[in-house]
Amino acid sequence: MTVQKALISGASIAGLSTAFWLSKAGWEVTVIERASAFRDGGQNVDVRGIAREVLQMMGLEDQVRNQTTTEEGTAFVNEKGQIVGAFPVEDSDGLTAELEILRGDLARIILDTLPEQVQVRYGDWIENIVNHKEHVEIDLHSGKTEIYDLLIIAEGVRSRTRDKVFGDRVSRRELGLNIAYGTIERQTGDDRWWRWYTATGSRQISLRPDNQGTIRAMLAFKDRDRNLASIPSEQARTELRTIFAGAGWEDQRVIDGFATSKDVYFDYLTQIMMSTWSEGRVCVTGDAAWCVTPIGGGGSSLALIGGYVLAAFLSQPESNEADGIAICLNKYEQWMRPIVDKAQHLPPGAPDLFYPKTKLGVGTMQTLVRIASMGPIRKLASRIGHVARTDQQLPDIRLVQTTI
Repeated sequence: MTVQKALISGASIAGLSTAFWLSKAGWEVTVIERASAFRDGGQNVDVRGIAREVLQMMGLEDQVRNQTTTEEGTAFVNEKGQIVGAFPVEDSDGLTAELEILRGDLARIILDTLPEQVQVRYGDWIENIVNHKEHVEIDLHSGKTEIYDLLIIAEGVRSRTRDKVFGDRVSRRELGLNIAYGTIERQTGDDRWWRWYTATGSRQISLRPDNQGTIRAMLAFKDRDRNLASIPSEQARTELRTIFAGAGWEDQRVIDGFATSKDVYFDYLTQIMMSTWSEGRVCVTGDAAWCVTPIGGGGSSLALIGGYVLAAFLSQPESNEADGIAICLNKYEQWMRPIVDKAQHLPPGAPDLFYPKTKLGVGTMQTLVRIASMGPIRKLASRIGHVARTDQQLPDIRLVQTTI
């Protein structure tokens, strides 16, 4: 049987998960990444639902547990820092998941576990694609032209390669939310809780612990007419000072911390919807295919699940037959669609309900949080984090190498 070759564009969680499983299934796998080196850092991500089963099959659960952020729960606070309602970790899929880890740490764990025959190349990207019936021809920025049986695009929500192939079949649902993320210094009063503050003017501030002695901070605000991710970072940081002036609680601390932090980045939350995830011998996975945004939640879990499911169907003997890859990609899409559609369905009233403009609105939200944090109601309220769940059985994967 001829060994099939795949190129994966994107070396974060979705791309690396797919590379891991596809190589285990006997494919010859190459991963390319536009960045010049592996990208460490990033904010909290979590492993929920059946993604935990995938993680266990990869043999990585203990490694992830050993590198969790140490977060003990989520606490909503008022402008004085007083707790309005608290949701401790008492459920594997609560507001704070049992397996909370920094994005870069999770990606690094998978990268270090890839089979040795997987090639990972940095500082290169796709310039042009010719989608033939029996192979895909790819022109790279480095000047190389390479031939593969399949191209898998895992570049994230703003994938340029996806847009080259799928064009107007990519739909974007902009949520009108700007979020600035960054790492700031830990202070004496910081603990192991995710502190979340809602201010008037549709603004939020949050501080989350990490396992590196620092704090992961977030500034978020709702404004459909302003996109800070589309302007230079220094200009965006300047605008944040104006937007969050007088917000209260730790506003000045975070603004000042972002002024010197080396890893501040901006996002304008956008969901991706596509009528199909494949075209000939090209397919998409992860955020490039279905970005759910942090409001929907579970993006990293879906990335892990998607990588496994895609490889599982491509591991079947029919992938070597005429039109076999197209059949396998269709099965992958049919299996993933229900779980993705559920994740993209936002909680009632989101995101507007969580970003009140007025003092009355903030007070109402605090009252609802206080009620929701009480006893049995707390368990029910925490189900907002129950994503990446399905009644479907994970498809079997045919492993060519030694069983893991």
